[in-house]
Amino acid sequence: MKAHFIAIGGSVMHQLAIALLKKGYEITGSDDEILEPARTNLEQAGILPPKDGWFRDKLNGRINAVILGMHAKADNPELIRAKELDLPIFSFPEYIFEESKKKKRIVVGGSHGKTTTTAMIMHVLKEAGQEFDYLVGARLEGFDQSVRITNAPLIVCEGDEYPASVLEKRPKFHFLFPHVAILTGIAWDHINVFPTFDSYLQQFKIFIDKIQAGGCLIYNETDPVLVKLVKEHPGKVEKIAYGLPSHEIKNGKTILRIEGVEGELQVFGNHNLLNLQAAFLACKQVGIDAKAFINAMSTFKGASKRLELLARNASTNVYRDFAHAPSKVKATMDAVKQQFPSRKLIAALELHTYSSLNEQFMEQYKGAMEAADAAAVFFSEHALELKRLPQLPKEKVADGFGKDGLKVFNKKEELEDWLVSQSYDDANLLLMSSGNYDGIDVTTFAHQITNT
Repeated sequence: MKAHFIAIGGSVMHQLAIALLKKGYEITGSDDEILEPARTNLEQAGILPPKDGWFRDKLNGRINAVILGMHAKADNPELIRAKELDLPIFSFPEYIFEESKKKKRIVVGGSHGKTTTTAMIMHVLKEAGQEFDYLVGARLEGFDQSVRITNAPLIVCEGDEYPASVLEKRPKFHFLFPHVAILTGIAWDHINVFPTFDSYLQQFKIFIDKIQAGGCLIYNETDPVLVKLVKEHPGKVEKIAYGLPSHEIKNGKTILRIEGVEGELQVFGNHNLLNLQAAFLACKQVGIDAKAFINAMSTFKGASKRLELLARNASTNVYRDFAHAPSKVKATMDAVKQQFPSRKLIAALELHTYSSLNEQFMEQYKGAMEAADAAAVFFSEHALELKRLPQLPKEKVADGFGKDGLKVFNKKEELEDWLVSQSYDDANLLLMSSGNYDGIDVTTFAHQITNT
């Protein structure tokens, strides 16, 4: 097999390229810019393109599959050449399905918790010694890559609702056709693609349609929007509802109970407990019992940037989280406050996505940061320029969140000064962003305030 990647430098594109290389395929690719860590990863694998740019002569009739990344535009010269040669062109998820047609497929969808739930399932399967492939959107401890494609009989996929490619505008998770599907919840996001909530909701209805005959849907019964969608959906697949598992919090540690089995967790928060219960129900579908599941979950530390503990001392914990959408921000804030109710919670959120930087979307954040004792929202004017968005007035941000005492900054120096001015004795700091606060080194800062 010979596969060519257009936009090979993408965060998951380059991982798939390396996975297929390991499977024995001949791999070529191109990109106009390849950043770290993709550049080093591709170089170490021996498939880094010798020059940046697009080259029509890389395409020829011997290529069995052209895999098209989201970064590629419709006028890409290599894409045009592939069409001229009538080569098979796949978006990333279409090709994942192509490689997994004979596998049992577990697909995790939803507006939040996808990566963590997928990571939990992967961790348990690995601990149980099962052979499986996977696709996940973050770096996970114990896994060399975020994509694995072999001849394993099972694949676990994080199912994203964002469009598959410039040619295929339908969401990625519409192409994975699960036997075991999970929906963690529905909260409007990606307003640049889905301008109304109804158009966004429709994508999840279609996802349920894609579940294979004899399959099952595992869904979050604490989400009223999702419950209504599932009850009204005419599909005949088995529907399995889940809620919070039995648990208690002792001295900042969460003790979990499932089917009479008890164990201590390293992760915490209601959102993580819901993710965990969904993961358990999925693992049951492939023969994992409660004892094996809890034994495995006792060593699960979470996915990168998902309530990731950056530093701690006796009176302060500093967490980093990928949260950016309103539901994710609220769930993450509530989790830290519930786990440490007597500690002050200091929270800084960066607005970095298209939706979060849109003035019309700001009211969706109402109440999202109420759990914080001191709160700041930051957005970069550079991010607005890159996304070609108009200026975002600070007062509109403050009005949207509706939180007394909220600080709003659009210069990183202002945010740095605010962070330095806080008292961190008997307090937790929560840093939430899908970006990097315009270049602030949050890891170094975390160690500075904890003296570690």
